[in-house]
Amino acid sequence: MHPFLLSFIPIFVAVDAFGVLPVFISLTQGISEKEKLQVLKQSVITALAIAISFVFIGKAIFNYLGITVEDFLIAGGIILFVLALVDLLFPTKQRRTSPSLGVVPLGMPLIVGPAVLTTSLICIDSYGFVPTLLSIIVNISIAGVVFYLSNFLIRLLGDAGTRVISKISSLFLAAIGIMMVRKGIIYILRNNIF
Repeated sequence: MHPFLLSFIPIFVAVDAFGVLPVFISLTQGISEKEKLQVLKQSVITALAIAISFVFIGKAIFNYLGITVEDFLIAGGIILFVLALVDLLFPTKQRRTSPSLGVVPLGMPLIVGPAVLTTSLICIDSYGFVPTLLSIIVNISIAGVVFYLSNFLIRLLGDAGTRVISKISSLFLAAIGIMMVRKGIIYILRNNIF
């Protein structure tokens, strides 16, 4: 399979545009279409800036702090699993309103949160820098399109449909978290035993 597709799939699951869609709709309810578009632009730009910055400086931060890829795999896997578990058990994501709604909570942590940052760094090691960077840009753009089409998608999928998509995404995210923990433990065992 092409490295772009291999990195695209886990980042798609981590971004969880359809899971965040009901939150976007509830947070932008009652505001004008012009304001909604402004919030949408703000959230996509924030998400892109944070994700791309982390791709470039994340490794340097790890080196400075003495964190290994194995450490990050295990910690990131646990975080992904817990986030997925919380989403499965408590489907209503934290909702807050603020003047900078597009920045917090939509841009960060709902579109780009720990799941996306963790998955991105792992994908860079596994599939390469360029495919991962392209996957991040495409997935955040997809989230922007999903939010832009929010009124149409909610009518099309209904509340039940968006919940089902969100639950399936959460299950995949939990499985990816377990896989990351497993890989981290295997790498540590290989490096220390052989």
